[in-house]
Amino acid sequence: MAEHLLLVEQQGDWKAGFPRLPVVTARDYLAGGELASKRDLRVINLCRSYRYLSVGYYCSLLAEARGHKVIPSVRTIQELSSRELYSLATEELDGLVQRLLGRRKTSALAPTAYELTICFGQCDVKELQPLAREIFETFRCPILRVEFRRQGTWRIGAIKALPLAAVASDGEGPLFAALEGYLSQRWRQPRARLSYRYDLAVLHDPAEELPPSDGKALQRFVKAGKSLGVNVELIQRKDYSRLAEYDALFIRETTRIGHHTFRFAKKADSEGMVVIDDPDSILRCTNKVYLAELLAAHRIPRPKTLVLRKENLMDAEAQIGYPIVLKIPEGSFSRGVFRAEDRAGLTRIAGKLFKESDLILAQEYLYTPFDWRIGILGRQPFYACKYLMSRDHWQIVKHESDGRHEQGGFETLPVEVVPPAVLKTALKAADLIGDGLYGVDLKETPAGPVVIEVNDNPSLDAGVEDKVLGDQLYARLIGEFVARLDRRRSGKR
Repeated sequence: MAEHLLLVEQQGDWKAGFPRLPVVTARDYLAGGELASKRDLRVINLCRSYRYLSVGYYCSLLAEARGHKVIPSVRTIQELSSRELYSLATEELDGLVQRLLGRRKTSALAPTAYELTICFGQCDVKELQPLAREIFETFRCPILRVEFRRQGTWRIGAIKALPLAAVASDGEGPLFAALEGYLSQRWRQPRARLSYRYDLAVLHDPAEELPPSDGKALQRFVKAGKSLGVNVELIQRKDYSRLAEYDALFIRETTRIGHHTFRFAKKADSEGMVVIDDPDSILRCTNKVYLAELLAAHRIPRPKTLVLRKENLMDAEAQIGYPIVLKIPEGSFSRGVFRAEDRAGLTRIAGKLFKESDLILAQEYLYTPFDWRIGILGRQPFYACKYLMSRDHWQIVKHESDGRHEQGGFETLPVEVVPPAVLKTALKAADLIGDGLYGVDLKETPAGPVVIEVNDNPSLDAGVEDKVLGDQLYARLIGEFVARLDRRRSGKR
């Protein structure tokens, strides 16, 4: 029978009154020696923390390298570190959660939340024992605290690995009984998880005020990936050094030149990964001066536009006329866009903008109650929205001086009902940029549609751009990554 070993961070973590079991400190285990050479060893990692690169993390990592059978495994540690990761597995458990918690009397529970501590697959609530066992089999970790939330139905809200010290004195008896039961069982391999064809990193910033995709949309990308055999992981700026571990990169953070989003795109491209947004698309779209010249050179209809320097500022007055829209070269979500009603406003606004850029853009003011946004993916129409102007304002997003913002409404439509001229113009504009994902903004005028700009990382928010396609929007985008990765694998581009 396999030999057991319990790891604690400090010798005092295993109190004097605890059962007499083979306990060693993490330091002794990490030091190697005789312990490292043992082959048939079951390791119970009871360190205070499993945080990435902590002592507890390294104990599980080295146990696996030594061929020891350890709980929690590094994979379990990684999954429990992020709700985005463990929520994939909890979806499969939520049906059982509702069946068991839904039977309990409401008075016995808090109205919308309930917590359960699970020790080696055991809990102190008899009717929830099948659930405790299933959760432990999914996340094989010594001590877990699971929070259940009721939002219409009961589901798992959060899972956290607990240290030994978090167990209250009245819970120590059940804990050691559960441990004894676990040690008496034969070792079984953890349940096989889905094997994935590809790994896709999605770069996002949880703190971004107006991100290209909200949290719900990001979760739907993860879910769509799972159904298509793609492991979708949400990463952040701090994960730059890990980028080469993935096959593809999808940027869901507002892109800028001289910004970490551009560095991620360049790095991924240099590693031969499939990238959306690719570096060339970011370069071409984020600078409105470049984009204006590109559209003009290819005779794509656009509002009357001038590139201004300090010396020719008054050309805007002579050639466009008031009101004049002034833009900094880089801006998103209506930021960095201003309207000058007269010469005083022109000189005042331009004076501020020239402090940021040697060139600025002046554009003819065309008021319409909405802007078209045509999503283009791989040179094909993807989705269509009408973004309505915010209330009592001339832009889709109204930015207040105190940092707040107000957005107008929207109407999402099937691509088939978009006026053909709007669709054709959008496709021509996007073709100039590349074959990635773009959002082309247009206005309908008596003379026909005109292109306002082309966005390299357009909004894809739950309940907005997916209003028509639903989950198919996320599946189609993940499917585009799969198709490109398959072509690269077969040697085609």
